[in-house]
Amino acid sequence: MADKAPPSLMAAAIATGILGLVAGYFLGSGSSIGLFDTKTGNPRDAGSKKSKVKKSWPNNYDVDVQAGSDTSDEEFIKAIRTEGNDSDADEDMDSEDDDGKELKGFEDTREEVKLVLAVRTDLGMTKGKIAAQCGHATLACYKSLVSHAPSAGLLKRWENNGQPKIAVQVKSEEELMTLQALAQSLGLCARVIHDAGRTQIAAGSATVLGVLGPKSVVDQVTGQLKLL
Repeated sequence: MADKAPPSLMAAAIATGILGLVAGYFLGSGSSIGLFDTKTGNPRDAGSKKSKVKKSWPNNYDVDVQAGSDTSDEEFIKAIRTEGNDSDADEDMDSEDDDGKELKGFEDTREEVKLVLAVRTDLGMTKGKIAAQCGHATLACYKSLVSHAPSAGLLKRWENNGQPKIAVQVKSEEELMTLQALAQSLGLCARVIHDAGRTQIAAGSATVLGVLGPKSVVDQVTGQLKLL
């Protein structure tokens, strides 16, 4: 029987190319899944990375807050950290006397209780500033109702039903003060916030009116206003 002829140069080249492609494929696959990764983690590096991670906002107020014109307000931060203690922050938030004489308990109604925040749009406040001022108004209404026993049941109904809050527009300080007077004449909790003037607007400017009470009564005051 005759001996087989040796493989030609072309056949050898083709075989070598196929082997190279197969080897490259497996090497690439192994590298992508970390099969050939020989790096070892450095505990110090891991610790330094952890230390650089920014803290997220937790469900409490024990955090460092940076005051600024577009994010929050110095007065609001002070009010949160004092946790209801009497301080200058309270004066910055709500400069009016609150004796609670105008408040009614509304014990004879079980309807929905809501908070309406009337925001002055003529001041040109940024979104962050508006949010901070609405926070002031919410806290001012809450503290006012907590301080007066006849309104305790009203506040509890508001808390137990999701604390509804609606933001609406007003065009001037005169309109804001007129709405407050009307709300107070109806026995509603109505607090106007006066800005401390440290960021965007003049000191003492009335920015937001908070009105909290039974839905039908609050609507007599703010029902005609456009949503913010």
